[in-house]
Amino acid sequence: MISSKLFEKILIATDGSEKNKSAVEEAVKIARACGSTVYAVYVMDESLMKSAIEVPIAEDLYRRIREEGEEAVNGVKEIAQGVNLETFILSGRPARAITEFAEQKEVDLIVVGTQGKSGIERFLLGSVADEVIRTAGCPVLTIKSRK
Repeated sequence: MISSKLFEKILIATDGSEKNKSAVEEAVKIARACGSTVYAVYVMDESLMKSAIEVPIAEDLYRRIREEGEEAVNGVKEIAQGVNLETFILSGRPARAITEFAEQKEVDLIVVGTQGKSGIERFLLGSVADEVIRTAGCPVLTIKSRK
């Protein structure tokens, strides 16, 4: 049987920030319209974890980042009430973790927020959204944060 859903599986990459909220809201609108399953994903950046390995507070840092991840995916749960939603907290390089997860779950659409950085700020900080766009095996929808 051929499915009539435009997007059966949507991945929402969230960092829990207020700037990311518009991307979450847009992804949930699409999911409601399409009857999609949604995967809300928060990635604990392994570069932060590696830099703290030698520090005695590493366990506390890990716990705090994990709690931040729980808050981020719980924020998606609040917005996505009534949508078939699964939440995941991953660890790794954010863009790579997002695209690998999307491939494993055979996601049809990835939705990521972008903060609209440009110039030197973008050069120095990079962009998870840019890397996801370049490496994803499915369509990527970027939503600029509302200011």
